[in-house]
Amino acid sequence: MKGTVLATLLLSAVAGSALAQQQPQFTHYGLNGMSLNPAYAGIKGQGEITLIGRYQYLNYNGTIDDGGAPRTGMLTVSLPVAVLGGGVGLSVYYDVIGQAKTTSSALSYSKHIKLGEGKLGLGIQGIYTYLSKGTYRAIDPGDINVPDNSSDYKFDGGAGIWYEAPKFYAGISLNNIARSEYTFKGAGAAGTASKYLTENHAYFTAGYNIEASDAVVVTPMVLVKSVLPGSYSNNTKFDNSRNYSFEGGVRATFNDKFWAGANYRYQESVSGLLGVAFAKDNNFRLGYAFDFVAFDQAARALSSHEIMLSYRLPKPGMLTRPAIRTPRYSF
Repeated sequence: MKGTVLATLLLSAVAGSALAQQQPQFTHYGLNGMSLNPAYAGIKGQGEITLIGRYQYLNYNGTIDDGGAPRTGMLTVSLPVAVLGGGVGLSVYYDVIGQAKTTSSALSYSKHIKLGEGKLGLGIQGIYTYLSKGTYRAIDPGDINVPDNSSDYKFDGGAGIWYEAPKFYAGISLNNIARSEYTFKGAGAAGTASKYLTENHAYFTAGYNIEASDAVVVTPMVLVKSVLPGSYSNNTKFDNSRNYSFEGGVRATFNDKFWAGANYRYQESVSGLLGVAFAKDNNFRLGYAFDFVAFDQAARALSSHEIMLSYRLPKPGMLTRPAIRTPRYSF
């Protein structure tokens, strides 16, 4: 390649040949299963609407251009639908890393099956993703090998399983099943096309609610993330330990109104979480997460910040008043 891209900040985090995670991560993963798994849709038995904003590596600046810190906004909706025997869900996020901008939306359906004390959800989702490589500056203006405000979009899919019980939950999911390949054209009519391959991403998460007292519930939680490069027939697709990462933490909730917690993200950060629920039946929840980047500080800023606002819809009830029967009257 003749020219050198100067504004490709953090591009290695999203490059098609890299094995790093290509999708955004959230410290509030224990409070938003819809962002991880289509089978979560409606599994709680009441609707949930969640907004999350994340500013990763606050004030990170590259050595050449300003900016580069990942910024992500996400909206998720989870609704039970009795007539469908399950639930539906929506997940939309906008992610910016350097010059790369991603907008993705996923529509999910989960079939619910009664299993023991809880419910098993079997979920599928359709995914639409629009990816823009933005505009880069090269040493040689008009270099045909450098993406020139190019973009592409693709459709893909995902699937998952989620089990929800009063004291325990666990889910496993896989998305980007088709491993879609994006094409970006370089500058000018003779521009050389570059490729970007979205790899399979798999997630496993679980948590257990421990009643420490009448008012306090303690919830240990874990999340395992994996990027699975290569075709499904590749023998090394699943056995490379470097393609896996994990995080785990614990959250204490008081009277379903206040919570505080801590989280550890492998070889990256330690985090603190605080939150409060308010309004009728504590249906609104406001949470904040602070990540202290404890590893590889030379290549990252020292902190990441995340805000969550969610609303839990009232549980579905009877649309008509029940009949009142007395020895004298029958209604």
